Parts: sequence; C-alpha cells; structure tokens
Amino acid sequence: MSMLVKPAAAPKRLLIVSAIVAALALSIGGIPRLAAHGTVARQTDALAVPTVAVVTPARASAQQMLVLPGNVEAFQEANIYARTSGYLHRWYSDIGTRVKRGDLLADIDAPELDAELAQARSDAATASANYDIARVTAARWQEMLKDDAVSRQSSEENVSTMKAKQAMLAAAQANVGRLAQLQSFEKVTAPFDGVITVRNVDTGALIDAGNGGTPAALFRLAETDRLRVFVDVPQDQAADVVAGAEANLALPQYPGRSFTGTVARTSGAIDAGSRTLRVEVDMDNPDGAVLPGAYAQVSLPLSAAKPGLSLPANALLFRPAGVQVAVVDAKGAVQLRTVTLGRDFGARVEIRSGLQGNERVIVNPGDAVSPGQIVRIHADPANA
Repeated sequence: MSMLVKPAAAPKRLLIVSAIVAALALSIGGIPRLAAHGTVARQTDALAVPTVAVVTPARASAQQMLVLPGNVEAFQEANIYARTSGYLHRWYSDIGTRVKRGDLLADIDAPELDAELAQARSDAATASANYDIARVTAARWQEMLKDDAVSRQSSEENVSTMKAKQAMLAAAQANVGRLAQLQSFEKVTAPFDGVITVRNVDTGALIDAGNGGTPAALFRLAETDRLRVFVDVPQDQAADVVAGAEANLALPQYPGRSFTGTVARTSGAIDAGSRTLRVEVDMDNPDGAVLPGAYAQVSLPLSAAKPGLSLPANALLFRPAGVQVAVVDAKGAVQLRTVTLGRDFGARVEIRSGLQGNERVIVNPGDAVSPGQIVRIHADPANA
C-alpha cells in the first residue's frame, strides 16, 4: 500500500528555510553595524575628556647671556688745537699714522709772537737793572740811617722804591714766561699714544688759536690699542650686570670670530628717556682689528641673585587678566594660575611668581581651556 505526502508539508518547510535564511542575513549585516555603533560611542566618550601633555616647572638658570648692540669707541680721543696763532710751517703726521706721546705733529710760524718774546725779555732785563739800582740805594740809605745821617722817611721811601722795582721785575719775568710758553706751542705734539684719524690743515694755512673766533682742530687723535664698547641694558636686566664679568663681542666683518672684553663700569643710573643702563666694556685691541665707531653685538653675562622657575614658552596663556598657565590638579581638573614673567631664555621663560614648582602645567593649551575642565594626562614619559 503506497504512502501519500500531504500537500501542505512542502510550503511549510519552505517557510522555515526562508526564515532561517532571513535570520542569517540579518545577523550578518546587523552585528557589524551594532559593533560600529559601540566603537563610535566609546570614541565619543573618550574624546569628551581631552588628553593633554604636561610639564613640571624647572629651576631657572642663575646665569643668562644677554645679547645687545654696542657702539665701539676709542679708549680716549681728542681734537688737537693750536694754542698759538700763525701759519702752518709743516705737518709731520697724516691720517692713519701711529704716534707716541710727545711726538711732533706740526710746526707753526708765529713771527709776531717771537718778536713779543724778544721785547719782553728786554723789558725784563731793564726791570732787573732798575731793581738792582733800587736795592743798592735802599741798602745804602738804611746804613746811613743807623748813623742818623738821613731821615727815616727818606730811607723808607728808598726801600719802597726798591720793592716797587722788584714787583715790576716779577711782572716782566712772568710776561716772559707766558710768551715763552706760547712760543713752545708753535710745536704741536701728541698728548698720548694713538693714531691720527683726522688732519684738517695743510702747509701755509692760517692757524687761529681762537683770538678771532672758534678755533679749528688741526688733528684728531684716537687711542685704538684699547677700546670702550658702550651698551644700553634694559631696566629689567640692569640689576644683574656685574662689573668685572667677561663679555664677548661679535662684529659682522669677522664672522665666526669672537673678541673678549671686560665689564668695566656702569653709569649707575637709568636713563629717563630710554629706560636703560649705560654699561662700558673695555677690551684690548693690540692688532687694531676692531676700529672705533664700529657696530658690535655684545654678549653680556647676567647673574640673577634669586633665580625663579622656568617653563616652556608654549605653556603660557595670554588672557585679559594677564599671563596665565593651565595647571592639572590631583582630580584631573584644570586650574588657571596667573603668573609673573621674568627673564626670557628663548624657548623657555622664567616665572617669578604664581607657581610653587610641583605643579603639572599643560603644554600647548587650547584657547578653549577653562577652569574646572576635566582632562586626561598623556602617558608619554617625554611629556610627563
């Protein structure tokens, strides 16, 4: 006897297979989508708490090198004037000539002065003769007064005459000395060792010693074996300049070469116009490589008595309330601290006040950082 299959069994199996296929398709497409949604949610939660890098303030260096422009000047420099009027007979030193103290620079012809000196000497000789006669006469009258041969009044008159002649002789001798001194100025000599930087006269030129107006300088002499370099230090660093410290000079015409000097002295007062302290650096220049009037970059060592803390420059926030830094507390919350800046070291800046030294300061804080914001500290040891 044969068995018969019910007609409804086949469609039922087909429905079951279709449901299984649909379930498998749903699971294959839905599970990754659900996983992606979970990842996005986790990333969103993670980004809600920003990650920051922090540094701890370090002790600032007590020494700092301050580089400022400087003006190079001769150690001493003077215009050489004539003290005697006349005509330039001859000059002996041109510009660039090195001379020693007392070297002859020029001769001046002054015939009128020579004649005045000769006359003064004759007047002095006459005064000397008159004094000798008056002295002998006064002595004779004093001897006769002892024997009552002459009156006391007559003797005293002769003594007074002698004293007057003596005073006239002294005046004549003083005039001779004055004119002789002026005659010695006919020879113009160097007052110190140096180099002639300016010559304003030629042979035959009329020399005016100032009797008819403002005199003109014959030469200009500069001592270049030693130099003075003047630097204007800003008021903030003025207290850190130490006399006797070694300074280095760099000139554009000598790339890679450094010259050494010593901080000799300061002006001791802040200039009211520029708010700077004038500092003088003395340096030896035996080979004459550095010329007066040159421009130099001067590196001055500054020594701070009480150095503060230091932070990277990119940790600073410039806000209307002042310069601030963002500090992460023990709970991971941001605090803003107002700080006072000190010396500028370039990549780092000195902090004078506002920090204790154990804070965790955020590096490169965003402009949107705010007090109380929760942050996560980067785990990189280089930024810890």
